[in-house]
Amino acid sequence: MAQTEYRDSVAVAAVPQPGDQRRPRVIVRRRRAQPFFARHPWLFAGAVERIDGQPADGDEVSVYSHDGEFIARGLYNAQSQIRVRLYAWDDRPLDEMFWRERLDAAIELRRNVLKLDQPSGACRLVFSEADGLSGVVVDRYGDWLALQLTSLAMARRRDMLVRCLVERCRPRGIVLRTERGIAEAEGLEIADGPIWGEAPDGPVAVTENGLQFYIDIRTGQKTGFYLDQRDNRVHAAGFARGRRVLDVFCYTGGFGLAAARAGAAEVVGVDVSRTATELAQRNAVGNGIRSIRFETADAFEFMERLAASGQSESRFGMVVLDPPKFARHTRAIDQALRGYLRANLLAIGLLEPNGILVTCSCSGHVSRDDFTTVLAAASAQSRRSVQFLAQLGQAPDHPVAASCPETDYLKCFIARVV
Repeated sequence: MAQTEYRDSVAVAAVPQPGDQRRPRVIVRRRRAQPFFARHPWLFAGAVERIDGQPADGDEVSVYSHDGEFIARGLYNAQSQIRVRLYAWDDRPLDEMFWRERLDAAIELRRNVLKLDQPSGACRLVFSEADGLSGVVVDRYGDWLALQLTSLAMARRRDMLVRCLVERCRPRGIVLRTERGIAEAEGLEIADGPIWGEAPDGPVAVTENGLQFYIDIRTGQKTGFYLDQRDNRVHAAGFARGRRVLDVFCYTGGFGLAAARAGAAEVVGVDVSRTATELAQRNAVGNGIRSIRFETADAFEFMERLAASGQSESRFGMVVLDPPKFARHTRAIDQALRGYLRANLLAIGLLEPNGILVTCSCSGHVSRDDFTTVLAAASAQSRRSVQFLAQLGQAPDHPVAASCPETDYLKCFIARVV
C-alpha cells in the first residue's frame, strides 16, 4: 500500500501505484484535481489534460493530477461526457473481487442495518454513486431483481454483476431496465427485458408499510415503483385524516392509498398513463380501499379544468404533487422551474384555506434552493402564505454520498397553505 500524505484535509497517494506502468493514464488539468482527490466519482471530458496510452471504452485506467500524483482508478469511456467514472482511491485493481465487495457492502446496509431487504417487500439494494458503484442500480421486488445499467463500462460487466447478484440474493429472476437518453449519453445500446432466471408473468406483489402494491417491473416507470418516496408517503398521510385529497401524477397510487388508509375522507388520483391508473385501481381493490378513485388525464389540464369549474368539489384539503423528472440535463433547468411553478400555482388554487400541500421534485439538476424559490414565487403569485412543515428527501435505501452531492436529488416539502 502506498504511503499517503494529507493536503487540505484530503488523503492523497504520494507515489504511483503498482501496475500503473502498464495501465493507461488519464491526466487531469492543472487546478482541476481537487474534487477527485475528495472522491467525487465523475471526471468530465473538460477536466482531462491528456491520455497516456490507448484505453478502449470500458477499460480500467489510472487517474493522475497534472503534477503526477495518483488520484484514483476508474473506467474509461470516450463516448461519454463523464470520461472516467472513479471507483478506487487506492492500489486495488477493479477486478471481480472488488465489485463483489462493493455489492456486498451495499446489500449489507439494506439487509442488516436498514432491515429493508425483506422477502415480501421492495427496496433499493444498490444506488449507483452512493454505494461506490457508479452506473449500477439494483432494486428488489419480492423474488425479483431489477437491474439498471447507466454506464457503458458497467454494462460490459453485466454478466459478472448478474452472477454476483444471483449468488448473494437468490432471486427467481433478474430484469434489465434502461433509462431514457442512455444511448446518447454513454454510447450504450441495451434493451429492457429478462436477463436471468424466470420472467414475471405479470405485476409483482410487494408490501410497503402494510399496503400491498402490484409492481410492473418490466415496463413501469423507473424500475417499476418510486421506492424513494416510501417514508414520505407515511409522513404525508399523517396530515390526511378527514380531508379530501387530490393525488396528482399519482402513478400507481402510492401517496393516495397511504392517505386513504390513514383516514382521508376521499381521494382522487390523476395520472396521464392509463396503464398506471388501472394498476392503481387494482392496488386499491387489493387493499380493500373504497374511498379512492382514479382519473386518466393530463395532470395540468385536469387541475385547470377543476379550477375553472368553480364548484365546491374542486376544492381539497390536501393536494399531492409528485411529478416525474422535469429536468434530465442542465439545459432543461429553466423549463423545469417553470413547470414546477405552474403545477404548484394550480395546486394552491385548489386548496381550501389551511390546506396541506405535498410537493416534490425528483430532478437532480434542480437544487433544494431552486425548489424553495419556486414555492416562494408560487406563494407570492397566489397571494397565499405557504408554511413549510417538513422538508424531506429520499428514503435511506437511497443514501446520499457526502463526496457526490448529486446523489441528494429528491425534494419533498409538506406545507400548510393559508
